[in-house]
Amino acid sequence: MKKTTQTSNETKVQLDAYLRKNHPEICRHWFDEIEPVGIDAGTLSLLVREPVRRQYLQRTCLVQFTEAAQAITGRLLAVRFVGDENIDRVKPSGDLGSDSATIELEEQLILSPDYTFETFVVGPGNRLAHAAAVAVGANLGGAYNPLFVHGGVGLGKTHVLQAVCQLVLKQKPTTRIGYLSCQSFAEMFMACVKSGRMQDFRHRFRNLDVLVIDDIHFLSKREQSQEEFFHTFNTLYQSGKQIILSSDASPNDIPDLEERLVSRFNCGLVARVDRPCYETRVAILKSKAALINLDVPEDVCAYVAARIDSNIRELEGALTKVRGYAMANKVAITLDVAKTALADDRVSTSRSNQPSIQMIIDAVTVYYDIKLSDLMSKRRHKSVALPRQVCMWLARKHTRYSLEEIGGYFGGRDHTTVLHAVRTIGTRRDEDPDISKAVDRIESAFVRQTPVG
Repeated sequence: MKKTTQTSNETKVQLDAYLRKNHPEICRHWFDEIEPVGIDAGTLSLLVREPVRRQYLQRTCLVQFTEAAQAITGRLLAVRFVGDENIDRVKPSGDLGSDSATIELEEQLILSPDYTFETFVVGPGNRLAHAAAVAVGANLGGAYNPLFVHGGVGLGKTHVLQAVCQLVLKQKPTTRIGYLSCQSFAEMFMACVKSGRMQDFRHRFRNLDVLVIDDIHFLSKREQSQEEFFHTFNTLYQSGKQIILSSDASPNDIPDLEERLVSRFNCGLVARVDRPCYETRVAILKSKAALINLDVPEDVCAYVAARIDSNIRELEGALTKVRGYAMANKVAITLDVAKTALADDRVSTSRSNQPSIQMIIDAVTVYYDIKLSDLMSKRRHKSVALPRQVCMWLARKHTRYSLEEIGGYFGGRDHTTVLHAVRTIGTRRDEDPDISKAVDRIESAFVRQTPVG
């Protein structure tokens, strides 16, 4: 295979430009590290040194890269992703052996290069899970075993699990990791029962160094699968192998789960992941934007973070929508663009029958003519502090959010700060007619949906 540095660089630039123009949704900052090796027998080889990235590209981005290669060369080329000679032999999913072809794990979940500890944003709601996961990755079977991470949908449980896998593989590429969903585990088990291949199934799972199961709550009401998982768990645990599980509920709250499994799941560390506070949501948006080389102004991050309070997945979806709107209209991302792009979206909140904090914030920022980023900042100047306190007072009155949750919306402030704001505005309304009138007008704006000014 022949190549020149100039040709390689030209191909790299053209490939990158085509993908960013036609398939921006797949582009990541680390695409800059992909190196065209050359064309041989109708195939363009692209060097990707990191095994997890290479497997991810092969499984999820091959069509887009092939399209790009054919477009920039004008030739009917195929594309393959290759690694350095030593790294190319690594198989994170483990070698099942030739006899296990029927359960070659297509169900094995793909590790995403996006889900590493470097890209994980730590906040009050996930600090324990993060610290425990890092400890597990550094000391398999010796830190917390099992590690059980639970929380609502879209809060980062999968990110935690994949980050551990990638840390382990980075330290020791030959580690035998089984990473799959509980649904896949159960389906593979039933398939092997029907085909009489339980020996293969048990060999595959009981000889792992690390077993990682996502959504373990799906074991609920699956008596046979629970029985098999119990024995798999015991075999690995007694051998000092690491077990990592995630669930939407804590072990005690999974319905129809055998008591002996509940006991096993509780014997390690159970870490809950909660909804990210406002400050964490802003950091998450910045991290997501940096990952795809997207320039997002501070006030846009503040706006989206204040608007979307449910989970990380919806935050990412909102960012994607803003980016798509800006690209479609060929404009830069600004606060006005973000507001227009998200105008038709339902404001995410679990308190749907009441005004949202975002509605309150919008009314306050319009009335006092201040920037959202200033309202959410650490500034204590009177021109910002008073509107912020009014926001907190109104949020406490019109929503069911706790003092801690309200504080989280305003730069991660402590609940005592919110309590002070509520008491201050309450007192000033009684003593200062101007303050009382201002609060009433703002309140009227979001309750009746009438403009203020």
